[in-house]
Amino acid sequence: MPVGLQPAPKDSALKTGPSSPAQTDRRDLALLVLLAAAAILVHGYHPFIEDAEIYAPGIEKLLNPSLFPFNDAFFTSHARLTLFPNLIAATVRLTRLPLEWALLAWHFACLYCMLLACWKLARLCFGATRAAWGSTVLLACLLTIPVAGTALYIMDQYVNPRSFFAASALWIILKTIERKYWTAALWVGLTGLVHPLMAAFSLAFATALVVTRRMERLFPEVALVAIPLGLFPPVTSAYRQVLDSHSYFFPLRWAWYEWLGAIAPLAILWWFGEVARYRRLAALKTLGRATVLFTAGFIFAGLAITIPPQFMRFAELQPMRCLQLTYMLLALISGGLLAEFALGAKLWRWVALFLPLCSGMFYAQRQLFPATAHLELPGRRSGNAWLQAFEWIRTNTPSDAYFALDPDHMRLPGEDQHGFRAIARRSMLADRVKDSGAVTMFPALASQWLEQVNAQQNWKRFAADDFQRLHQTFGVTWVVLQAPGPGGMDCPYRNASLLVCRLATQREYAESQ
Repeated sequence: MPVGLQPAPKDSALKTGPSSPAQTDRRDLALLVLLAAAAILVHGYHPFIEDAEIYAPGIEKLLNPSLFPFNDAFFTSHARLTLFPNLIAATVRLTRLPLEWALLAWHFACLYCMLLACWKLARLCFGATRAAWGSTVLLACLLTIPVAGTALYIMDQYVNPRSFFAASALWIILKTIERKYWTAALWVGLTGLVHPLMAAFSLAFATALVVTRRMERLFPEVALVAIPLGLFPPVTSAYRQVLDSHSYFFPLRWAWYEWLGAIAPLAILWWFGEVARYRRLAALKTLGRATVLFTAGFIFAGLAITIPPQFMRFAELQPMRCLQLTYMLLALISGGLLAEFALGAKLWRWVALFLPLCSGMFYAQRQLFPATAHLELPGRRSGNAWLQAFEWIRTNTPSDAYFALDPDHMRLPGEDQHGFRAIARRSMLADRVKDSGAVTMFPALASQWLEQVNAQQNWKRFAADDFQRLHQTFGVTWVVLQAPGPGGMDCPYRNASLLVCRLATQREYAESQ
């Protein structure tokens, strides 16, 4: 038997079970506040990047209904399925905080609640405060580690519905292990109001916990669940083009290292379960094996609904998103075991492990957003040329302005994945990056998206006549161009990289010809 894995004596302090208390005193709560703040310093804060382009405009439109009079379906489709925009908008109205401050407050609150739940869950599983801190610190260090093949992090650098899931999922697991099923059900219900899809993962994991605890053999019989096919319309050619651009929906298109990132945690977690069995850590053994069952089940589901072509319609369910929760629990269990069996009470060991790890995560974030401040805090003036242009648009163009940009602008060097709608608060023609993500969830938008994206093909070679065509076809009134831009344009704003230009009306354009 390997050293360190001998069974613990029956009176071991590490023995624990569902009835073990996981109490937190004021000092622990204060330290968790500092840890949450330190995590933000390491991973950065960017309130309007990536999926914020989908969620933030929904909040802004609730606060000011005159915004986004055109093309709002690409974010309101999401907004109708979640109370996330309503929650943030209500916070702004009740506290009278600017939206930017409300977003930061909720980001910190979600991060703190996740770390608190992690601490309590690890304390319950290991029965030791040192292990609880090992789990919590490791999770805080790894917030922005990529989750294999899913285009997700454990927690994003900004608040969104997944932030609520990251916090609530651990509370659901904690209450399930404690056999407080009604409290766990309440957490599942609250999660469903914010992110229905991720709430289903939480419910599935809670079920796996109960099944694992009650079944003597590892692989219980799995009941088949009938999926109402009417919720998933047939795949059109336009929708197929959108799905094909999101390879992470289809596990067989993953790279080998992405599959390694999905399969390796199963082996590691199974071994952790053996460690827990030898150490007589009942709750930890249940947690580890339930995580294996949960992850393996969703990997099978991911293959089952994406391999046969006729099942492509179910790709929007994204079963492989289960790995976000798997990675959270892998970090939690790993951190606790490291603290107990490697780090111990030696401060220098903790520093030797976590300081390089945090430095590496900080460096990775700086490479991901090289043209943007690491902390985009409210009221801080940005040095990013794209953000400067977007902010000028917000304060110097009418609320009914309709913009067109390079449909790939979020991928351009220097743009750093910032959302135009989220920052400028103006309507925009569909883009090829985030709006395509909305289409994957709402296939009815596919034809509209494809028409608008096709109309912007060869954007970099557009001349004044091409922009005027967008005005005549879609009603576009403004464009954002990279310098130097074509001649003959009316551009009231320009900086070193960009121009913001007003398009002539049809009458003005005809008179100029």
